[in-house]
Amino acid sequence: MHKLIHLYDIAHARSGDKGSDSNIGVIAYTSEGYQFLVEILTSEKVLQFMQKTQVKSVIRYEWPNLGALNFVLKGALGKGASRSLRIDAQGKALGQILLEMPLEIDENRLTKCLAS
Repeated sequence: MHKLIHLYDIAHARSGDKGSDSNIGVIAYTSEGYQFLVEILTSEKVLQFMQKTQVKSVIRYEWPNLGALNFVLKGALGKGASRSLRIDAQGKALGQILLEMPLEIDENRLTKCLAS
């Protein structure tokens, strides 16, 4: 049986600015959670979910030793933090926005992805 969860149920995130791009690190709570994220959390899925933030493209990097994925959201911050009129000029809130992404997961697998 499958269950609908949010990304924040199995991971936490940290985000910030890199010029005109934003960087979001997604860190799984468990190794099984990391494996699940590698399978399901693609660049395309992140781009689609973050489309309202005016992201042009998304690049995903895998950090298996850390149990983390790093996403670079190209163009997410316009001309950069120092020239932006955005309330969140450094993109610090983008990690929290991504954590709201709904995910479908098998209930048996979910128990292995949750923090103890």
